[in-house]
Amino acid sequence: HISKVLCRQWDWRQPNGSLKDMACREVLLTLNRKGLITLPPRLISAHNDKRNRSIARLEIDQTPITGNLSDFAPVILKSVRNTSLEPLYNSLVHHHHYLGYRQIVGNHLKYIAYIDDRPLACLGWGSAAWSVKCRDAFIGWDKKTKEQRLHFVANNTRFLVLPWVKVKCLASKILALNIKSISGDWMTVYHHPLYLLETFIEQSRFKGTCYKAGNWIKVGQTKGIA
Repeated sequence: HISKVLCRQWDWRQPNGSLKDMACREVLLTLNRKGLITLPPRLISAHNDKRNRSIARLEIDQTPITGNLSDFAPVILKSVRNTSLEPLYNSLVHHHHYLGYRQIVGNHLKYIAYIDDRPLACLGWGSAAWSVKCRDAFIGWDKKTKEQRLHFVANNTRFLVLPWVKVKCLASKILALNIKSISGDWMTVYHHPLYLLETFIEQSRFKGTCYKAGNWIKVGQTKGIA
């Protein structure tokens, strides 16, 4: 309730007119942790980890899909946020991605890639990371410019090719399809386009081959893992 009141008082809204409620909550919690304000006790306990652990495992056909892209029907990419397919995305990511599923705070979209009616992969996108020195230096942003334009960047927070799917060049194909569609989809939901996409690679686990194949540019090394 406090965050919504503040958003209305400050007229703090997303480009589509919705209140920036989750962002405001993060500000309030940060100020509370630093001892700059004292928030009243929660009326309802919020345990996101518990809620995420309760995501049901939705059963789907796990018959292996192997071969070359040319062996199959064209890949279809579906935007599934706020659709009947969103629980399937949540379930697949939670049970098959090594980081599991976490509800994305702020602007976000979710996609499932299909061949015919068989799910192949899931992609999740959220708001860009706030502090990435190598990215900001690559773009040429100062602090003020970043504050004004960061919403034009989206972060690929999850990319999961299902473990029983082994199709050569599939990951780069799906990524290319998503790059073509995401700005228009973002415009539909949030009323502004995207001009840049970012992601983070945990180098001890992955080489980022599909991103390299898609001509993504490595701009530097961060201090953490996303």
